[in-house]
Amino acid sequence: MIDAPPASAHPTIFVETSYARAIPRNCPLLFLMTKNYLLIASVLLIVIVASWSYLFHQHWQMTSLPMSEMWMPPSDTAAWQILDFTLAYTMWAVMMAAMMLPSAIPMILVYSKICRQRYQTATLFVSIFSLAYLLVWLIFSVVLTLLQWQLHGLHFLSPMMDNQNQLMAAIIFITAGAYQFSSLKNTFLQNCRSPMGFLLIEWRDGAKGALQIGLKHGSMCLGCCWAQMMIMFAVGVMNLLGMVLITLLVLIEKTMPGYYQYFSRIVGVGFIAWGGWLLMG
Repeated sequence: MIDAPPASAHPTIFVETSYARAIPRNCPLLFLMTKNYLLIASVLLIVIVASWSYLFHQHWQMTSLPMSEMWMPPSDTAAWQILDFTLAYTMWAVMMAAMMLPSAIPMILVYSKICRQRYQTATLFVSIFSLAYLLVWLIFSVVLTLLQWQLHGLHFLSPMMDNQNQLMAAIIFITAGAYQFSSLKNTFLQNCRSPMGFLLIEWRDGAKGALQIGLKHGSMCLGCCWAQMMIMFAVGVMNLLGMVLITLLVLIEKTMPGYYQYFSRIVGVGFIAWGGWLLMG
């Protein structure tokens, strides 16, 4: 557990636990962004921009190049080679980094601040924490790759990775919508929304502790957002608009101050309605 802060510590830094309140309201963000903060934020921004650039490039290839010059997943599961699995996995891994890292930045910055207070340095620990968080999504990308492989074999996905089974899309949307109302989703979301509260409970010292906390936080975020990631199978795996909207949804859910539960439920109703419309279509 983290030691109780001294009386002279900024109370809002230790008491406020939501993303929106993790920064003192009377202190501009730029004054909090020390060189260490700027370095960490810059690295994260570079990774996010590079990930989105890769996805945009992949989308451009699919929409601009002749089919004979682009990679397309085989429709027969037996025809998949190591290269096909590698390319599909790379696509999912980059997609997870692009979509999930933006909402993880507040937690990473709060963790960095605590590390600087405890260890007078943060670079090593924050690097381990961030990589551990990403590792969870990289493992999940294996699951998504194997699922895509099977969906191609069932002809639920086209060679262009578009959905071609309306029933599957409807089930995905209804499942994602119903999950928005579940207590399990809310529990995971609460942990993701409260960086200081999460770290106070889950804190472990040292490099091994950074790994454990990063894995735990990644697992919480996976528990919160897995159903939203599955929507990519319903709207088309390389649907850029779908990626952007889900990224914004995840970001708003984790950072929206106040009545975020209403937002989550409205999204849930929207997903269920969309799924119902597909069923009736």
